[in-house]
Amino acid sequence: MSTPNAFGEPGVPPRWTSSAKEGIGTAYQSSSTLWFTLSHGIVNEIYFPHVDSPNTRDLQFLITDGETFCHEEKRDLSHQLEYPEPGSLLYRITSTDAGGRYRLIKEIIGDPHAPVLLMNCKLEIMDEALCGKLHLYALLAPHIKGTGKDNSAWCCNLAGRKFIEAQRVDIDMSFGCLPSFKRRSVGYVGTSDGWQDLMDNFQMDWELPQAENGNIALMGEVDLTEGDEFTIGVAFGHTPQSACAHLVQSLAIPFPAQRKKYVEQWKRADTGLDPRDQTTDGGSLLRLSQCILLAHEDKIFQGSFVASLSIPWGETKDDSDRGGYHLVWTRDMVQTVTSLLACGHRETPLRALAWLACVQSEDGCLPQNSSIGGKAHWRGVQLDQVAAPILLAWRVRRADAMRGFDPWTLVSRAACYLILNGPVTSQDRWEEQSGYSPSTLAFIIGGLVCAADFAKDRNDDIAARILLDHADWLSSHLEEWTATTRGQQLEGKPRHYIRITPADPEDPIASPDADQAMIELANGGGHHPARDIVGGDFLHLVRLGIRAADDPVIVDSLAVIDHVIKRELPQGPGWRRYNFDGYGQKDDGSAYDGTGVGRCWPILTGERGHYELAAGNDPLPFIETLEKFANAGGMLPEQVWDADDLPHASMHRGGPTGAAMPLCWSHAEYLSLVHSRKNGVVFDRIEPAFQRYVKNKIGSQIEVWTLAHRLQRISPGKTLRIVTDHPAKIQWSTNDWISADYLETTDTGLGCWFADLPTSELSEGSSVSFAILLSDHWEETDFEVAIQRSESASENRSDPSS
Repeated sequence: MSTPNAFGEPGVPPRWTSSAKEGIGTAYQSSSTLWFTLSHGIVNEIYFPHVDSPNTRDLQFLITDGETFCHEEKRDLSHQLEYPEPGSLLYRITSTDAGGRYRLIKEIIGDPHAPVLLMNCKLEIMDEALCGKLHLYALLAPHIKGTGKDNSAWCCNLAGRKFIEAQRVDIDMSFGCLPSFKRRSVGYVGTSDGWQDLMDNFQMDWELPQAENGNIALMGEVDLTEGDEFTIGVAFGHTPQSACAHLVQSLAIPFPAQRKKYVEQWKRADTGLDPRDQTTDGGSLLRLSQCILLAHEDKIFQGSFVASLSIPWGETKDDSDRGGYHLVWTRDMVQTVTSLLACGHRETPLRALAWLACVQSEDGCLPQNSSIGGKAHWRGVQLDQVAAPILLAWRVRRADAMRGFDPWTLVSRAACYLILNGPVTSQDRWEEQSGYSPSTLAFIIGGLVCAADFAKDRNDDIAARILLDHADWLSSHLEEWTATTRGQQLEGKPRHYIRITPADPEDPIASPDADQAMIELANGGGHHPARDIVGGDFLHLVRLGIRAADDPVIVDSLAVIDHVIKRELPQGPGWRRYNFDGYGQKDDGSAYDGTGVGRCWPILTGERGHYELAAGNDPLPFIETLEKFANAGGMLPEQVWDADDLPHASMHRGGPTGAAMPLCWSHAEYLSLVHSRKNGVVFDRIEPAFQRYVKNKIGSQIEVWTLAHRLQRISPGKTLRIVTDHPAKIQWSTNDWISADYLETTDTGLGCWFADLPTSELSEGSSVSFAILLSDHWEETDFEVAIQRSESASENRSDPSS
């Protein structure tokens, strides 16, 4: 006889849960391939077998006296979260009835060696009238393999235990309790689930044995007849038997022993640093931030870190939109492992570097983002992410943590890609605009200087010279390309960096104009003169050692952004990404839905702290502000609310919005700032770049022409360098082809070739024409570059003696 199905199939359309995480956890051991998140006092997503693979929506308790009330844990109880063992991701949550009549104390861990969530619970009753009357029901909503659709579940008895099994495709989940559940039921959300059952009369009337192919929920009644303490387990596997076996094995070990092992594992991650004198909270957030970042690494695809174990505005999203935060972003990951390197970790950054080397394409490009397995997801190109692995490789080598890994293939390929495809990036670091970005250019320049260091170690003088020449050329044009002379945002400060000078990467004609260009902002931000849109992206020029902290354009740009996008918050200063930003919580407190208002980002407070350190000031006030931005569980958000309080929307000035939380980038920024302060120098600073551009103010006598970036003019006295992606012959003329000469390109050793045309003696008003023969075909047209002096003051950085 077939088992009857629950009624109400398939249930209401599934949704995700809040992004406002109060905690995230996993065992430190790689054999435990399970992660979990916490918010509103309950467990939300449980991930298996990878850090990017959620399988549940939430797990909470329903508490009833059977007669007068039924409390939903996340909505009706108040919650206090604690870390009983500092330096580990062990959580204790105390959920208390509003009337103080009872409370539920939970300790939550992952099994130290198996994919099992363990939650040890104790019910304490303060109101004697409730003794013997309370009933507890554990309610679990599966979202197996990232969706609430087409999940199936059934009650089963295995190994003498009463479990509930759930399954979708090749993932199986086993849900049980010690002691075993008294009663169980599975149903469809919104129709026959346990919440619907209890809320009408506070009684469990249904014991439905099966629900197939829908949005389902599982419920088990906790047996309190043997005492007030019990352990809930949620286990995973690839067959019902494997999931069940994991659960039985895990529950067979007393929870105190599991807890002890879990904590001991996390203590191994402690690098032993004493940050108390560098923080205002005794080092609490620093220890926690290390754990949070380490927990975002996958345990099968080791070396890959997702951006966040949260889904921004998840409560408004259906299964078709989980956002990009469960993906690997090279920029975010490099920031994460760089901060861990600053803390003394060595193996983790090396694993990340090796993973990036395996994801990198042969032409040197890195994907905009990818799965933890390395498959590209979105297809944008962000040149800062191409450069970031070079910076990481340089820092790992500086820390003497490279071991037997040779990063040259990764470094040389990335450098070649930057030379051939820059300086215009298809996407800036905010993934919204193409053009000349000061932060992207800082990464490129720093990356090329670091690559030259590697080339020197290999005694490859040609490659080192080409790399440094290219970095010098970019540095000499920074202000020309990314600073306006007609700024209108702050009286008396017309010259300052702008967020980005727009340019189409598909249009190779190089004609950047920071004064005249117009920009269409993403997320409904509107159409504006580019010179009027400002952000703090230029601070990377100081952070990486490309410009001095007291450079006049830097100083004036600081005044402008402080006037336009700085907000004073109860915790301290905050900054928005740029003016007219549309990515963030709406003014009425509702969720971002493609348009909104960009709010303050804690990472920008951290970036300002790094600048202040570079300028010789104490960044401790910015460290303190970041610590105050953390929520009760120590999670740092992506964005904080920077308008007046909106209690109805749970928006409080300086508190988290519905954006991602925790954001690895935020925690990494905090870690880096604390350790930079401890060492008295910005950890991210590229010392050879600092010596070259800040101390020695090296300029450039080279102008670089590529098929992707075709110069229309060069200043008198400059040498025109043509760079190609294959060996080529250059035919060139300075008299309108009355006569012509030929040059063969030279191999750089990087995967590109170059030829220097002797244009330095040409007078102003003349021009040089050339044609390119690549292999067996000529490029589609002849090219011409005028000898014409630039009006930009950036030319003053050129140093002929260099």
